[in-house]
Amino acid sequence: MVKKYAIGVDYGTESGRAVLVSLADGREIADHVTPYSHGVIVDKLPESGIEIGFDWALEHPADYIDVLKYSIPAVLKESGIDPSDIIGVGIDFTACTMLPVDRDGEPLMFDPKWKDNPNAWPKLWKHHAAQGEANKLTKIAEKRGEKFLSRYGGKISSEWMIAKVWQVLNEAPEVYDAADRFVEATDWLISKMTSDFVRNSCAAGYKAFWHKQEGYPSKEFFKALDPRLEDLTATKLRGEVLPLGSKAGELTEEIAKLTGLNIGTAVAVGNVDAHAAVPAMGVTSPGKLVMSMGTSICHMLLGTEEKQVEGMCGVVEDGIIPGFYGYEAGQTAVGDIFAWFVKQAVPAYVLEAANKEEVNEHQWLEQKASEYKPGETGLLALDWWNGNRSVLVDTELSGLLIGATLQTKPEEIYRTLLEATAFGTRKIIDAFQDNGVAVDELYACGGLPQKNKLLMQIYADVTNRTIKIAASTQTPALGAAMFGAVAAGADKGGYDSIVDAAGKMARIKDEAITPIPENVAIYEKLYQEYSRLHDYFGRGENDVMKRLKFIRSEAK
Repeated sequence: MVKKYAIGVDYGTESGRAVLVSLADGREIADHVTPYSHGVIVDKLPESGIEIGFDWALEHPADYIDVLKYSIPAVLKESGIDPSDIIGVGIDFTACTMLPVDRDGEPLMFDPKWKDNPNAWPKLWKHHAAQGEANKLTKIAEKRGEKFLSRYGGKISSEWMIAKVWQVLNEAPEVYDAADRFVEATDWLISKMTSDFVRNSCAAGYKAFWHKQEGYPSKEFFKALDPRLEDLTATKLRGEVLPLGSKAGELTEEIAKLTGLNIGTAVAVGNVDAHAAVPAMGVTSPGKLVMSMGTSICHMLLGTEEKQVEGMCGVVEDGIIPGFYGYEAGQTAVGDIFAWFVKQAVPAYVLEAANKEEVNEHQWLEQKASEYKPGETGLLALDWWNGNRSVLVDTELSGLLIGATLQTKPEEIYRTLLEATAFGTRKIIDAFQDNGVAVDELYACGGLPQKNKLLMQIYADVTNRTIKIAASTQTPALGAAMFGAVAAGADKGGYDSIVDAAGKMARIKDEAITPIPENVAIYEKLYQEYSRLHDYFGRGENDVMKRLKFIRSEAK
């Protein structure tokens, strides 16, 4: 019997990676990473040097094509696999990463007329400059008693589609008028690969308020936001919404030539990066919280009912696994916080010591931090260096470190930042539990669980739950490949459902991380202190963080 394979392409914040996977057992045959040459654009547009605003985060869509151009040929070359044995391709993407396109489906900023207008560029998921629109959207939805609002924890994020579209309309109505559609980057890329434009139900459901039974919110709601938005869903958000695992189309001659794959290879509808990781870890039933841990964390959980949970990023029927309601929550910065500390706040002697011991700064700090017991640092932090996604849904919040003295060491601060992100996850778990959505055990994937053992032990202790770790270092890409196999179907050597694929291809490590009882007891005390700070600064009693941001913007 000829072995069959699929390719999953995972688009992250700063790079994309392709993984070639065996359909028999999920084994990863080859992988390749392509960094985005333009990176994340936060200060000035490339070439023109035009400055962009505070809290902006843009990307260049040419970087997305480069991932197909370089990473797929690389895994083909490394593996030596015949392209005829690769039956499907799936992709996942950060979301909401939104871009306006013209009538030909090309990004508007490719047009010289619009290339110097920041609002014509793709807005990355962590673009937070639409916070004003998000706040107004929430208030209007509350006032009107809009049913959809409860599915998103009662508060809308600036990271999502409608807030970003409304920002374009408010700041650059000429760009809004010129845009034929506003699309998720994953859907745009699928359209380039197949010449057929469809929207995926995952991104549409979690990021654009689409509902399986009810569709988008009413025209009347959009008119209440702004009369110019009344027909938004019928015009600039138009497009068939297909469920995960559907076949979006087949690879075109142009993309086949670019990648080295065969014309006609099945292409799955796009997916959200973190969501693709769920079946790749074998999670196809409720009670198992999947944490996709990297620069940020997405928390995914399956349920049998649609319930309202404070601060969740959405509950979508069939949004992760068919037959279940998929819940999403998240933290806007985790690995990013640790990276900030190492890059911006660590003294030179740490780098010198790390170099001497032939480890990187993170490894050196982790080792030193592991020598402390819980509570021994005397420090506590709020993990809001990039705002708060769940449960407060407020990007205007900022980080806090308390308890520092003249004796405080870098490794103590590093440990405290690890603990802060764990407390943030505990807050999310409590929100689910308090609203009747069970969280019995944790599953972790992404770069952080593979690299930082101390971090994972802290998470187990803070949450008092066992954690299982992905065997794959590229779990979203593995999940994307699985959906590619489902798009191809069993008659082509793939699978007829993602549950079938998960049964054969999902991979987790044999060992699990279990809580240490004495640590659990101490962290429970620290978590109560974290919760007091969380509510004091996050629920309006002291808005000093927002006032500081306002003063900063006025002074700039």
